[in-house]
Amino acid sequence: MQRWSALSATGKDVVIAVVWFAVGSLLYLAGFHMLFISSDGPSTPLAPRFALLAMVCAVLLVRRRAPITAMVVGLVPLAFDLMLGPTLPVWLVYSDLIYAAVVYGTRRQMQGAVVAWLTLSATAAGVVLAMTENWRLMVLALIIAAAFVGTSLWWGLTVRAHMETAAAERARRRALTQVAELDRRAAVADERKAMARDLHDVIAGHLSAIALQSEAALAGLNGNSTDSRLTGILTAIRSNSVEGLQEMRTMIGLLRRDDDAAETTAPGRLAQLTGLVAVARQAGMRVRVRQDTDGYPVAGAVDQAAYRIIQEAVTNAMKHAPGQEVDIEVHAETETLVLTVRNPLPARDAAPHVPADTAEPRGLTNMRERTAALGGTFRSGPESGYWRVQARLPLAAAPQPVGEPL
Repeated sequence: MQRWSALSATGKDVVIAVVWFAVGSLLYLAGFHMLFISSDGPSTPLAPRFALLAMVCAVLLVRRRAPITAMVVGLVPLAFDLMLGPTLPVWLVYSDLIYAAVVYGTRRQMQGAVVAWLTLSATAAGVVLAMTENWRLMVLALIIAAAFVGTSLWWGLTVRAHMETAAAERARRRALTQVAELDRRAAVADERKAMARDLHDVIAGHLSAIALQSEAALAGLNGNSTDSRLTGILTAIRSNSVEGLQEMRTMIGLLRRDDDAAETTAPGRLAQLTGLVAVARQAGMRVRVRQDTDGYPVAGAVDQAAYRIIQEAVTNAMKHAPGQEVDIEVHAETETLVLTVRNPLPARDAAPHVPADTAEPRGLTNMRERTAALGGTFRSGPESGYWRVQARLPLAAAPQPVGEPL
């Protein structure tokens, strides 16, 4: 199995063609190749049969790269085989070409192949009935069509559906992984900025006070002190506090740096909402966005919190209602920024986001805390068959003291 997976598409087609030719050859040599046994006239020599089998097997070499072309070209040896008397090997190989057209063709090509073969099969059965006036032969023609055409179409459609489902699931998993990674990186960046603010407000404030007080003490002495040790101690205190402030400034700058965030972390701003929408659409969600904040200045803290709230709500929708529609509405009123995210509830659960037997999920708690930190209001819950998240944030965030700027 591992060796088969390691083969290229062309290599796999070569193996399939060789195997089909070997199986067909065995059927010819064993005499189990005729679809209809007739006692009228001599049977066709095997040499032309092997030639037709080789032709249709050669067409298999392009069954993945050009499935529709292979199916059409394969009609030539199939027609000659039909004129000489239909044989099982050629028809089996050609049924693989029908299967390949359904699996590897584009969606439009697949639909065309299915409609064409169903129409052709029904027409062939009608022609048999009109020419022979024997309904038994018509039923036999339908059975042969079902065996060689119907089975290939059914199996190809089943395999294609599984392939498309697997591809959609992989895309959704990649999108969810990307969203989780962006969320983790944003959380780390927020934590670093919080640490920088704490260092600035507490430690830097104390160091500044020490520097100022030691400077004042030195100025008060004004060279009148007879104790040189006291002057030296005050000078050392001031020097160390100033150097500490310089080092603290460097540390705070490092903590506030995003490093490679420009490349790996989506900026937490409403201006980058299109990136979040693109990720959700890659996961199979149908997202509609209505945004109207023109003419209303949005404070930086409110802008970041609004983006994070929408990101959390969309992530919840991707987890609990995959493949559904998500409506995002952002509009500004006189002094308020209103965020609304709505998606249909899954039929199996009236409120999948908040299980009745557990506490409020962490995602909803984060959104509620972000809203409360800015003095806004937050609501979430089922509403008329939809899960609705709404946050109302003040356009101008309340200023927070950060101490003396460094």
